[in-house]
Amino acid sequence: MDVLSDVITVMRAGEPRSARLAWHAPWAQQFASVPGSAGFQVVLQGPCWLIAPDSGPVPLAAGDIVFRPHGRGHTLADSPSTSSAAPACDPNDPPVPRFATGVAGAAADIGAPATVTLCGAYQLDPTHAHPLLHDLPELIHLPAHLGRHPALRATVDLLATELERPRLGTDAIIPALLDTLLLHILRAWLDQHPAPGAATTGWAAALKDPATAAALQAIHHDPARPWTVATLAAEAGLSRAAFARRFTALLGQPPLTYLTWWRMTTAARLLHQSDTPLSAIAGRVGYTSEFAFAHAFKRRYGTAPGRYRRKG
Repeated sequence: MDVLSDVITVMRAGEPRSARLAWHAPWAQQFASVPGSAGFQVVLQGPCWLIAPDSGPVPLAAGDIVFRPHGRGHTLADSPSTSSAAPACDPNDPPVPRFATGVAGAAADIGAPATVTLCGAYQLDPTHAHPLLHDLPELIHLPAHLGRHPALRATVDLLATELERPRLGTDAIIPALLDTLLLHILRAWLDQHPAPGAATTGWAAALKDPATAAALQAIHHDPARPWTVATLAAEAGLSRAAFARRFTALLGQPPLTYLTWWRMTTAARLLHQSDTPLSAIAGRVGYTSEFAFAHAFKRRYGTAPGRYRRKG
């Protein structure tokens, strides 16, 4: 797979959740901090405000998308001055359905125009968090612009329709749309970064650098291949020394360090999600010896592969 697809595959755990809500002023809703998660808010209709402890109040308008990649809490409200009396929403609470619709706010004003939002949360596995995720800011705000990010807007429309009018197949469609939404949000952010004049290191810069991106794509496409710095440099179209310098400068680690990390991360996912024999997993991540694989895995995770699998 390509790098971004692999990032989503390894870091997501459990089932995503989403809801379509109509809010009638005055209203305010807290969303709890949930370590090991990421959350989003999409404004479908009307204005509102996002209030977060790590930023000032952010005005939102119809079409705006907000992504909280590190699971930090925040409040959504009709005004920064409206306080929330309701309990904080936590997607891990058992009464919270996976997919829902609802109406909230002042019952007397149900007939008045409402602010309509889509909210959602993804459960992530912190032990497999890709370094690209660490590069993301606490708050990603994608304002609505006519004609901008059309695929992202189309995904939002499809998701809103499925939540508002569920039909046969909705339980299969919504998780797929939530994964698609996450990919489009990350694509939109990567397209805008690094911004002109900003630091040109990190994953956004690396994925836009043709040489580094080619090497990363090669690693992710075939982690079993016996890669060396020289063979990766050939994929990048650079000399061995120039490639190693560029890769390390952009990503903060040498090429083979990242290769080993990705191989062990892939192996850990296969151990948890499949009953593939250890020898086959070793081969899929570039080890011809099961003993050498077990040694490398234990150095990374502090336990043998078989015990890691049994602990689940």
